[in-house]
Amino acid sequence: MSKKIVFGIGVVLAVMLVYFYGSTNEGLEIETISIEEPDSLFQEILPEPTLLYGIAIDSFDVFEGKVKWSQNISEILSNFNISREDIYALANASKGVFDVRKLKAGYPFTIIHERDELKTARQFIFEPDPTQYVIFNLSDSIYVQSVAKPVVREERVLTAKIESSVYEAVLAEGASPLLVNKLVDIFAWQVDFFRIQKGDEFRVIYDQRSVDGEVVSVDRILGAYFKHFDKEYFAVYYNQEGQEDYFDEDGNSLRKTFLRAPLNYSRISSRYSPRRYHPVQKRYKAHLGTDYAAPVGTEIRSVGDGVILEAKYGQYNGNYVKVKHNSNYTTQYLHMSKIAKGIRPGVTVKQGQTIGYVGSTGLANGPHLCFRFWKNGVQVDALKVDLPPSEPIDPKKLKDFLHVKNVMINKLMKIKEDSAKPMLAQIPLSQK
Repeated sequence: MSKKIVFGIGVVLAVMLVYFYGSTNEGLEIETISIEEPDSLFQEILPEPTLLYGIAIDSFDVFEGKVKWSQNISEILSNFNISREDIYALANASKGVFDVRKLKAGYPFTIIHERDELKTARQFIFEPDPTQYVIFNLSDSIYVQSVAKPVVREERVLTAKIESSVYEAVLAEGASPLLVNKLVDIFAWQVDFFRIQKGDEFRVIYDQRSVDGEVVSVDRILGAYFKHFDKEYFAVYYNQEGQEDYFDEDGNSLRKTFLRAPLNYSRISSRYSPRRYHPVQKRYKAHLGTDYAAPVGTEIRSVGDGVILEAKYGQYNGNYVKVKHNSNYTTQYLHMSKIAKGIRPGVTVKQGQTIGYVGSTGLANGPHLCFRFWKNGVQVDALKVDLPPSEPIDPKKLKDFLHVKNVMINKLMKIKEDSAKPMLAQIPLSQK
């Protein structure tokens, strides 16, 4: 049968079918189905890539480490098949972004490298602090990029009853130990933190910053309440003409000219005494200072603004620093493990600035700080000296302060015993 005959028969059959369905199914709508291309119907659903610092790492290996003492970027990358030429180019590319000479010992780094025997590095990532990381890219092109991590600022509240110490009470409530320093500094002249009693209690409202759920800073205490020896104390933050300070209910400053103590997390191991048995010399002699026992490396702070008179090593004093605060007051800090960088005669220091670290140099039988205090050229007991407070609230600001104070004290007294939760929803730093 010829092709023409077959084609003709097909056409006739098609016409008959159209006529048949058209006459028996009047009004029937015929839906046209479009068939998609096979590629779109059976398109493969690919899994999401695994990202680290925003970099896909599924096809690579990851090495994590910490910078060793005196280690530099050249030494680190030379172990991952990176040439001196590329390291030099990387150092040049980092100018204005991050100084490669400032890799700090003990800080973490990450290397994303090829999955082969050479382990050629593609990216080197260093975290100079918890809020940022720096990407040193060696793949395709060499460049350096600093990336800020999302920071969340939130207002929190905390209340606790003390069993043994403020530090342990703060940790027991799940709060950051960074809060302790600020709380102690605020009430340093009202509360004797070396005689904390079981049953003492405190409440505090404060701002903190977090990165990836980890607290990186406690920015400011907004208000606090402390009950010590059955006596109640309040602290209200107030910014007076650009001067930040804490005041009691009557507008009097809680801050004295000097900090109560030159370091935190310590205990008094020996007090000022005209006659004390010296543990090293094995004889009785005057001890004209206050000894604070603390772990080696604990930061020592200048108790007030001043100028460095001496910063050196002495046979008996070990590493020590002497600070002149004004014509009336001078302080001295003995037996340091080391003096802080930049602390030398003639340098101006601020209250709370780190000037050295606890040690046992000189005539000492264990790690501690011997703190000495001069008033009008005479050594006195630092724990008993009567110091003037900072300026009270300006009468012109009193009305505004009283409003701020009433609101804050009302919030403090409404804090429930079980609250260690955010008082407000977390607010991105950029929105506050």
